[in-house]
Amino acid sequence: MTYRGHVKNGAVVLDDPVGLPEGAAVAVEVLRSAAEDTNDEGPTWAETLASVIGKAENLPPDASENHDYYLYGAPKR
Repeated sequence: MTYRGHVKNGAVVLDDPVGLPEGAAVAVEVLRSAAEDTNDEGPTWAETLASVIGKAENLPPDASENHDYYLYGAPKR
């Protein structure tokens, strides 16, 4: 079973009352909040590709919209 809770004053407090027996073994998994998932795992794609962004020359004016046409021969949009 999984129970949800939070940390209060350094102790894990379950959100709903649960009748666990005294001394029961439990495992605690820390869930990441949306605020923590921002950008702590390295550079963004834009940062990684910054050296090549905007470097392509002589492309057709509709290349971004019809890239599948120019790359693979798919119908134009």
